[in-house]
Amino acid sequence: METLVIGASGATGKLVVEQLLSAGERVKIIVRPSSNIPTSWNNHSELTVIRKNITALGIEEVIQYLTECNSVASCLGHHMTLKGLFGEPRALVADAVVLLCKAILKVRPPYPIKFVLMNTAGNSNRDLDESVSLGQKLIVGLIRILLRPHADKEHAAIYLRKTIGQNSPYIEWAVVRPDALIDEVDVSEYTLHPSPTTSAIFKPGKTSRINVGHFMCRLILDDEVWTKWKGKMPVIYNDQHFDVSKVVAKYK
Repeated sequence: METLVIGASGATGKLVVEQLLSAGERVKIIVRPSSNIPTSWNNHSELTVIRKNITALGIEEVIQYLTECNSVASCLGHHMTLKGLFGEPRALVADAVVLLCKAILKVRPPYPIKFVLMNTAGNSNRDLDESVSLGQKLIVGLIRILLRPHADKEHAAIYLRKTIGQNSPYIEWAVVRPDALIDEVDVSEYTLHPSPTTSAIFKPGKTSRINVGHFMCRLILDDEVWTKWKGKMPVIYNDQHFDVSKVVAKYK
């Protein structure tokens, strides 16, 4: 079977693709025609590159791309530029999630498709009574109004929580919430939590992109990990007590 990855040309998306391929998974990616991807991907026997704008696809075309896929990973996000923050498409992430889910629901697969969505620790899980200070609520409210990318990520998670829900026979989902993203070369020790353990606004934790990619791959490839976190919004932090001798280069 295969995994369909959207947002594969982004900083985290590339790492998800690389780790899936390293684990022997077949992968399809949908990237913009102008996107830069590693040269090695162009001739990789286990990778199918689809150069299309996700915003321009219809359900029937998406259904074709989902053929033989048993999982979907979304690492879509907005570029941190004026156009990315304030221009179109304003609901890039949410619209893509809705499109993919509608395509899956139309197909009515004989088994649930795993849907893994990369999100942010600044987005609260409304299914849980997460402790959020008044100050953080006020700032997040302003961010939601002023910076559309945050609201976009919220709406994407809400769609999975509310519209798809916990009992769909066709889609199972998990929303991965990293905190302040950093770049590291290797996978390191990290911790997973049902809810944030620190304020994403006033005292953010650190999460390396490669660790996010590693955990997303574990969700896709490891049924035990999936069973634990499906229908939830796990928060991932780098382990502050990480021992460099325990570095793991890739998911096995």
